[in-house]
Amino acid sequence: MPLPTDEKRLALAREVIQAFDDLHGVFPGYRPAHAKGILAVGSFTSTAEAARLSVAPHFHAETPVFIRFSNFAGVPMAADNKPDEASPRGCAVRFQLGEHKHTDIVAHSTDSFPTRTAEEFIEFLHAVKASGPDAPHPTPIEQFLQSHPKALAFVMTPKPIPTSFGRESYFSVSAYRFIDASGAGRYGRYRILPEAGNEYLSTEEAAAKGANFLMEGLAAQLASGAVKMQLWVQLAEPGDVVDDATTQWPVERQQVLLGVISLTKLVPADDVDGRRIIFDPIPRVAGIEPSADPLLEPRADVYVMSGRRRREQAGI
Repeated sequence: MPLPTDEKRLALAREVIQAFDDLHGVFPGYRPAHAKGILAVGSFTSTAEAARLSVAPHFHAETPVFIRFSNFAGVPMAADNKPDEASPRGCAVRFQLGEHKHTDIVAHSTDSFPTRTAEEFIEFLHAVKASGPDAPHPTPIEQFLQSHPKALAFVMTPKPIPTSFGRESYFSVSAYRFIDASGAGRYGRYRILPEAGNEYLSTEEAAAKGANFLMEGLAAQLASGAVKMQLWVQLAEPGDVVDDATTQWPVERQQVLLGVISLTKLVPADDVDGRRIIFDPIPRVAGIEPSADPLLEPRADVYVMSGRRRREQAGI
């Protein structure tokens, strides 16, 4: 996936990466956010409903997949049991459609995003960085949240620690247009839900866990059997906002089961191909189109730019 040639887009991507670097520090060979993660492989089996919704190839055949679960922070030693380092957790899915051909989903464990644009997100990260324990009140982040109610709602949304990566729900905050065989399209947002159901720890239970319990737990689970995640899409109705990641749709909107992801084994941490993966929030596949969400292009640019830096630093 190439970087854009537009200098404004490149400059914006650099600003986002720099904001993360300033907040978390630079750890060569790691992502600036969601640095600590674990990669698994398996397969996706689609439903008849998925085939009716879209002509996308992975909705019409069983497809190999990779899934990377991760903690939020850009710190590779971030503790799995500390909300400020682990939450929201990430889940990125790659559908392997052929040699050098794929489409991805990038999701996290909170069903919203704090800002509508990348520029606002940079402001958000700067405000967090400037709001250390010695900062006078109102701190920069308190001021930002006061003037950005959607960001305040995101921050205040409960983010409990799950018992397992495979017992958490994940949401793609941007909408996509799913195109059927007649050429008609409907907007929807992905939801990746645990087949075994959600299960969370109390604050006391989480504090008693080890710093790597989610990573170690997934390895143990896969050693004894498949971990299954259901892929759903929540469909928009006419009049719903489809270009704003801070706006949620009503809970009663129709949801369609697209298929089941069965994870069977881990990818070794030193696997070069696994480490080289750069996930892409833009589908780039027939049958699924990006919405006009202003976060999508900057996110894609940031992933490519930071991914190339990571590869170069790691010598891969």
